[in-house]
Amino acid sequence: MMNTLSPSRVSLQAIGKSFPGVRALDNVTVEVAAGQIVAIVGENGAGKSTLLKILGGIHQPDQGHVFIDGKPADLLSVRRSMDLGISLIHQELNLADNLSIAENIFLGKQPYRGSRFLPFTNRSMMDRDSSRLMDLVGLKLSPQTLVGSLSVGQCQLVEVAKALSQSARVLIFDEPTSSLSGAESGRLMEQIKQLRNQGTGILYVSHRLNEVCQLADKVVVLRDGQHVGTLVGDDISEKQMISLMVGRDIKQHYHRSGHEIDRQQPALAVQQLRYRAAASPISFSVGRGEIVGFAGLVGAGRTELARVLFGIDPILGGQIQIDGRPVRYRTPVGAVEAGMAMVPEDRKAHGLVLPMPLCRNISLTVLSRLGSWPWYNRLAETQLARCLANELTIRAASLQQTTGLLSGGNQQKVVLAKWLASKPRVFVLDEPTRGVDVGAKSEIYRLIFELSAKGVGIMMISSEMEEIIGISDRVIVMHEGSIQGELTGDQINEEAVMSLAIGAAA
Repeated sequence: MMNTLSPSRVSLQAIGKSFPGVRALDNVTVEVAAGQIVAIVGENGAGKSTLLKILGGIHQPDQGHVFIDGKPADLLSVRRSMDLGISLIHQELNLADNLSIAENIFLGKQPYRGSRFLPFTNRSMMDRDSSRLMDLVGLKLSPQTLVGSLSVGQCQLVEVAKALSQSARVLIFDEPTSSLSGAESGRLMEQIKQLRNQGTGILYVSHRLNEVCQLADKVVVLRDGQHVGTLVGDDISEKQMISLMVGRDIKQHYHRSGHEIDRQQPALAVQQLRYRAAASPISFSVGRGEIVGFAGLVGAGRTELARVLFGIDPILGGQIQIDGRPVRYRTPVGAVEAGMAMVPEDRKAHGLVLPMPLCRNISLTVLSRLGSWPWYNRLAETQLARCLANELTIRAASLQQTTGLLSGGNQQKVVLAKWLASKPRVFVLDEPTRGVDVGAKSEIYRLIFELSAKGVGIMMISSEMEEIIGISDRVIVMHEGSIQGELTGDQINEEAVMSLAIGAAA
């Protein structure tokens, strides 16, 4: 139950924040009470991340006031924010893989024994306190377990335990389930509810609106840096949130105008492909203009297959054909030259050069066409980037803006723009809408449909069942490194996909 104790654990009043050329927040007010889960939703670029960074002491507001337990607070640094009981758990986890769970939880604040002049880490006390914190978050492991051996979901729970070790009274979760399986997400959400029941204030940011409906006592909606609405109780629904987020009542349509799919001369044909992660030889095809969805549980081998097709991991045998001709390559460069493009699962680690400007990221796949120093054609690069940025409605202060400063949805569009510049015949999309809002999703779907209408073959890996069913012309389901079955037409439904995903016969 929501606790309405007063004063609020944390209160942000009339917060404003500007960056060069951008008004990120304008007169935003948010309050979180003890024992309350407040969700913040909004499209990419709405100001959610800026608000979290102000609470975490990373940014300071230009205007407005912050109150902690009813008292004015200046969050001038990350340390100051932590000292006041605020803990921000980032989407990108910040743990040391080569240290144990206990060492990560108490990193920088280990308990000591011995004299003041010759202190030693009190490992027994650290393990004991870690076990207590791990019990609170439902992590049933030895505190001496190396973090490098944990799943992503378990690492999330270590981050929560780490926050609790700092006596956090307000926990801020930034897209905590974006990289988790359904089961791991469910466990984490149960632990968040337990923390609420223990009196912790929770600020929860997620693009997964169904999670928000399950968790939130209150929803604050941001749009273009402004607080446009608050939903409480029975008013919390996906329809209401989307309407406030985009400023209109929208329905997410997967429908596209009909066009021909050529399966007789496929864009991509894979025959008896063998590689290390394959439990058996893999064979499938993607027709010209066809969108083939690849479904399966976490660990089914979909990303491993994509890596092999793009030349990242080695092929041990079999054949790949693009537009009817056999191709052989051992590197991503060879895959690109053969007519293939790949949008990776982790755009920040593998899809972008974050310190580079937006313009240069878009041109990365076609640099050789633009000349070499000192005859590099910067005008052509700028024209190419401007054209693609306009086509994909990438929102940025300028083409020279650092890519790492863009919102998640705009970063994903930059990855897509980079590959559109190379004019591929086959597009491999690995979780193309992960971590982006409903507006950006709609634009990415539009682009996928336009590419298929032009005859491009699309292989789309997705963990979102609605997306797989709504987008795909055909669905291939993988299980433990093998293709378990294939679904077409009316066969494509949630029950059929899940049945194959858990290993049932086709």
